[in-house]
Amino acid sequence: MTHYDLVIIGTGSGNTILDQRFADWRVAIVEKGIFGGTCLNVGCIPTKMFVYPADIAQAISTSEPLGVDAELREIRWHEVRDRIFGRIDPIASGGKDYRAAHPDNANVTLYDGTARFTGERTLQVAPSDGGTPESLTADRIVLAAGSRPIIPDLVADADVEYHTSDTVMRIDKLPSSVTILGSGYIAAEFAHVFSAFGADVTVVARSNALLRAHDLDVSTRFTELAAKRWDVRTQRTLVGARRTTEGTTLDLRTKDDRNESITSELLLIAVGRTPNADLLDAEAGGIATIDGRINVDEYQRTSVNGVYALGDVSSQYQLKHVANHEARVVRHNLLHPDDPVASDHRFVPQAVFTSPQIASVGLTEQQARSRRLRFVTATQDYGGIAYGWAMEDTTGFVKLLADPESGQLLGAHIIGPQAPTVIQPLIQAMSFGLDAPSMARGQYWIHPAMPEVVENALLQLELD
Repeated sequence: MTHYDLVIIGTGSGNTILDQRFADWRVAIVEKGIFGGTCLNVGCIPTKMFVYPADIAQAISTSEPLGVDAELREIRWHEVRDRIFGRIDPIASGGKDYRAAHPDNANVTLYDGTARFTGERTLQVAPSDGGTPESLTADRIVLAAGSRPIIPDLVADADVEYHTSDTVMRIDKLPSSVTILGSGYIAAEFAHVFSAFGADVTVVARSNALLRAHDLDVSTRFTELAAKRWDVRTQRTLVGARRTTEGTTLDLRTKDDRNESITSELLLIAVGRTPNADLLDAEAGGIATIDGRINVDEYQRTSVNGVYALGDVSSQYQLKHVANHEARVVRHNLLHPDDPVASDHRFVPQAVFTSPQIASVGLTEQQARSRRLRFVTATQDYGGIAYGWAMEDTTGFVKLLADPESGQLLGAHIIGPQAPTVIQPLIQAMSFGLDAPSMARGQYWIHPAMPEVVENALLQLELD
């Protein structure tokens, strides 16, 4: 049994914890999959690298109203894919090599395998190559083991081929048709990519709208726009899946109890991701869980002294920028256990890189109402600003919620071009307590630029 000062499980944001201040610690890092975690290998980065060429392809097909006649001749899937992973794969392998062999990491031991708790701060690591498991103990452990795609039992138990976001980006050829089971951000982003590249896309949702976690106005607008571009089937219940000569067929039941079937060349399962807490046998280590996640306090501490958790394995947000923030908190608290800092989850932004793009931070109107808060709202269309005229945008808008007494922003929701960029000054204002009037009139707004849509929304808030 080998003892360490620190064991880190997972090489996504968990890998960022170590710096020169840990040089005299004996450290082990355990990784059961590809080095670098979800974001680098199967999440944020490669998906956005697919989204960008999809944006270009769609822009070509929608340029006619601007007086530009353009034609999309071909999508060279292999070149799109290989450009992306030709860049990402060396980063993943290089990161592993750095931790394994660089002199800066002489104090670090890598384990390629799956870690499970067998007792308090005691782990068993089963090597990926099937070798003999090894037992480890540690004074401190960081759980950064991430999450994995959820697969409905009806699909998992059927004799069908399917993909998840973990596998679909490496397929060998562009499918002619894609059925996407799910209605969240993963479904919305891949629906955009495949449809922009020329595939016939069907989106199957159990709920009555897409992106239901967003503000109702945004979700409603996006669902309306999506239905014009894709075959959107809402309020459908999956009752079966089967292999057919044309590909994979899903059997569905509608809200009014009718049966229908959808067949496509490729089936993408995008119903969400589940934390890998169960794979760790957390309870065997005395570590409490909640809703399938490792339960942590504001300092990222678990129920066992010396054991911390961060990222998807413990966070309800499942966002890389949240995991990175929590990793910085854990690093400080490992080094300064008597002077801990807390994670700041007050204003966590999120974005959906679909078409149109979506971004949000803070409360939705529904959440504000459920909390019985006093608030006012304002909405500004992209089409009401000069840059919106340039784009001929008729569907995008900014929606703000504010406390009418203090002028503090409570929430911001944007659907439209470059929404994740346009929302950033609103995140900053909320994080640093800048009220809406000061934000609107305390600075210059470049004219005619896209952020004027934010300025105009701020000015429309009817405050006390």
